[in-house]
Order: sequence, then C-alpha cells, then structure tokens
Amino acid sequence: MTAGGMTVDLNDPVVLVALGLGILLVLLLVSSARASARAARSIEPLAQQMRAMAGRVQQLSDGQERLAGGLHHVSEMQANSQSAMMQVMETRLAEVQARTVETLHGSARRTAHSLGELQERLQAIDKAQANITKLSGDVLSLQDILSNKQTRGAFGEIQLTDIVGKALPSDSYTLQATLSNGRRADCLIHLPNPPGPIVVDAKFPLEGYEALRRAETQEQLSRAAQAFRLSVRKHIRDISDRYILEGETADGAMMFLPSEAVYAELHANFPEVVREGFSARVWIVSPTTCMATLNTMRAILKDARMRAQAGAIRRELHALYGDVDRLGARVANLDRHFGQAAKDVQEIKISAEKASKRARRLDNFDFEDLGDEPAPTVAVLRADQRVD
Repeated sequence: MTAGGMTVDLNDPVVLVALGLGILLVLLLVSSARASARAARSIEPLAQQMRAMAGRVQQLSDGQERLAGGLHHVSEMQANSQSAMMQVMETRLAEVQARTVETLHGSARRTAHSLGELQERLQAIDKAQANITKLSGDVLSLQDILSNKQTRGAFGEIQLTDIVGKALPSDSYTLQATLSNGRRADCLIHLPNPPGPIVVDAKFPLEGYEALRRAETQEQLSRAAQAFRLSVRKHIRDISDRYILEGETADGAMMFLPSEAVYAELHANFPEVVREGFSARVWIVSPTTCMATLNTMRAILKDARMRAQAGAIRRELHALYGDVDRLGARVANLDRHFGQAAKDVQEIKISAEKASKRARRLDNFDFEDLGDEPAPTVAVLRADQRVD
C-alpha cells in the first residue's frame, strides 16, 4: 500500500503494531475527547465561578495596583511635604535661633547697661550716704553748738559778721565795738548824723522756740509761749538800755535773729512783742530783712560820702571851668594866627605869579610893557610872625 509516496507493507508486523497503536490512540483520543466534553459540561459552572473569581481577583489586583499607586503617590507627597516642612522648620529654626541670639545679645547689652546704671546709682547712693553721714555729723555739731548759750551767741555773731561784711564797706562798721558805758556791741554801723551810729546785736531765743515746737498739750503750749515772750522782751530791754545812748548812738538799735523760723514765729504769733520792740526803738531783723536793711544803709552811706565830697567836686569843677576858658582863648588866638598866615600865603602867591610873568617876558625879550606895570608889593611881616 502506497501513501504519500511511501510504500507500506501491511503484512509487516511492525506496521501492524503501529497501525494498532494508532487506532488505539485514536480511540483513546475520541474517548478522552468525549470524557473531556462530559467533564467540560460538568465543570462549566465551576469554570464560570472561576472566571468570576478571576475577574474579581483581577479587579482586586487592579485595585491593589491603584492602591499601590495611590500609596506611592501619597508616600511621594508625604516625602515632599516632609521635605518642605523640614526646610520650613529649618528656616524657622534658623530665624528663631538668630532672633534668640540677637535677643540674648540685646538682653546682655541691656543687662550690662542696667548693671552700669545700677553701679552708678549705687555710687551716687554711697556718695549721698557719705554726705548724709557728714550732714548728720554737721547737724549734731550744730545741735551741740545751739544747745550751749555761749556757742549759740557766737554762732549768731558769726552769721551777723558774714551778712554785714557782704552788705557794707569794711570802713563803715566796727565789730565788737566798745561804747562809752563799757558795753560791747556785736556790730556798730557808722551812719552819718542823723541818725548817727547804730548798734546791731545778735540774740537767739532758741529754748522758748523749741519748747513751742515740742508742746503737745494746750498747757505746755501756753507755758512755752509765755517763756518765749519773756525771753524776747528781756532781749529788747537789754538792747534798749545798753546800746541806745543819747549823743553817741542813733535813737534806736537792731536786734538780729539768726533764724528765719524764729523770726517768722515771732511776727506770726507774737505781734504784741514786735510792737513793744517798736516802742522801745529796737527793730527786730532776720538774716533776710537784715540784708535788705543794710543795703538801704549802704545807699545812705554812699549819699553821705557824696555830700562830703561835694566841696571838692565844686573846686574841681571851678578849676575845670578855668581850664576850658583858657583853652577857648588859646583856640581864638590860634585861629587869628591861621587867618593872618592864610592872607600872607595868598599875597605870596600873587607875587610869585607876577615874578613868573616877568621872567617869561624877559625870556622873550618883551620889554615894551614892563614900564607900565606897578611896582611889586612887598609883604611886611610883623615881629610876632615866623617865616618858615
């Protein structure tokens, strides 16, 4: 048997075996195909479920891929955000650090400046404390001075000397002047008559004044006022009896109170004592009013000295008038001399012009008009004139 150009011997056992095997294989394939068809029909629902599950798995896979992409995008965004946030935080942190450093430097400068000012103030406080300590010592010394009558009197005399020395010339007063009755005045001012030399005596009724300040009850105040009143009245009587001398001093004297507070207390609450001083011709003054009174006395002294020098001034004026009169006469004589000299100069100029004219004619041999001219005028000088 020939098939496809090949010759096959059917009697050959091998061929027969091969054909048997081929038929068996075909039968097996047909049977398998049938079984497969039956199996396929039996597993069709399962296949559908498997396809559905595969679709769902695919959907899940797609969703997972989208989720992975979203997660990757979110991760990238988060990374970018974190990077941007880190940059912002680093910038902010640098700014905060710079501000902190600047603030610390500023605070350090302000602290150093404040410490410097504090040190200066402490030094000023130390100086003030030293001054207060010194002032406390001075106050205690002043209290010691004022607590003793003799030292208190010396304090008033020193203050009076200072005021008088500033207000009056040194030759217009005498300190510790002794009067004819043997009494020694603190200051004697040499005023002209009237009123004449006037005495200024320093008194300091401090005990009565301090008692007034310390009084707490009405009874204590009344006793202190009475003591103060009696003390001032005694001073007024002593000054009136000792320092007002007829024909030697002025018809009055001054009582100097070294304290403005005592003076104010006296005039504010004890006007009757002040009036008693007026009646006794004793004028009570404080440092301020004493300076004003002394300035008035200085004007009086200046006026008196001007009047004393009036005679010498009149003599000088008379001599000055004589000098002025002689000066006027001499100026008049000089004016006359200048007038005569000007006239002589004018005549000399005329003679010079005529001589010049004659010289020109002689130079030109023009003698025709020479005999017609008058003789030249000769200037005659007086004996008191001088020719230079």
